[in-house]
Amino acid sequence: MQVDRFCHEALFYAGREGFLQGVLPFLRQGLAAGEPILVAVGRERISDLRAALGEQADRIQFADMAEIGRNPARIIPHWQSFLERHSGEQRPVRGVGEPIWPGRAAGEVVECQLHERLLNVAFAESRWKLLCPYDVEALTPEVVQEARRSHPMVITSGQRETSPPFLPVQHSMAQLERALPEPAGAVAELVFEHTPGVLATMRDFVAAQARAAGLGDTAVGNLVLAVNELATNSLCHGSGAGLLRLWRQDGSMVCEVRDNGRFDPAPLVGRQRPGLGQVGGRGLWLANQLCDLVQIRTHHNGTIVRLHLRLH
Repeated sequence: MQVDRFCHEALFYAGREGFLQGVLPFLRQGLAAGEPILVAVGRERISDLRAALGEQADRIQFADMAEIGRNPARIIPHWQSFLERHSGEQRPVRGVGEPIWPGRAAGEVVECQLHERLLNVAFAESRWKLLCPYDVEALTPEVVQEARRSHPMVITSGQRETSPPFLPVQHSMAQLERALPEPAGAVAELVFEHTPGVLATMRDFVAAQARAAGLGDTAVGNLVLAVNELATNSLCHGSGAGLLRLWRQDGSMVCEVRDNGRFDPAPLVGRQRPGLGQVGGRGLWLANQLCDLVQIRTHHNGTIVRLHLRLH
């Protein structure tokens, strides 16, 4: 099939054999055409594909999605780098990406679903094929239905068809305005405003709370740096004041920075590497590199950014 635009397809499969039956023909077609291929799936799936492909597997680039997609916001930059490496070859490229698997935390699944929609924004002008497998035996019907909304094409039992529930790009923006659930347990809070020494006070506060929660030194340093960047944005480019909140949730330390400012949310904010001359977006990019999950929401009452770091 000639690719003249971004071709984003969901593959609905059942179990290990269903995965191989759906993905192998896609890969072999690309191999036969001499196309560069990147496969980002879990380690077990990589082992299965290598075993089935034999020596041909050496012509494919594999990446463990649990590593590159631990924070879903890092997946699009990985695809962008792959496309850039092959941009001068005048050949189509193709990829396989499975960002959602059983056991993903609820917050991670929501951000993965946003990621799937944002792929249509990030690569609207690109010409390549991306196949996204979904295990219908292991995932909830709600997750499968959402995949139908984010992929214009779906493959079921070998049949490729358009997805009637597919939603246009504008719905990606709407998801950035959805409310985040309130914390269920104890919350430590600190109100901040543009006063001398405020950033040092915030850094000390975050470090103390993170250590008390059990984060190691490296993770504490990452969280402190990320919060410092976000608070600086609030003080210098936002409303000049805000609220810092920290709590434990589902085995993670969560830190939230909120202010009354509203930014016109570029849908890929924090998901594209800032250019050398770029003024904004560096804080959110850095936060995504340092944290296991970053959630951004903006609405008429202001902007909220939540940072998650796993406690183990």
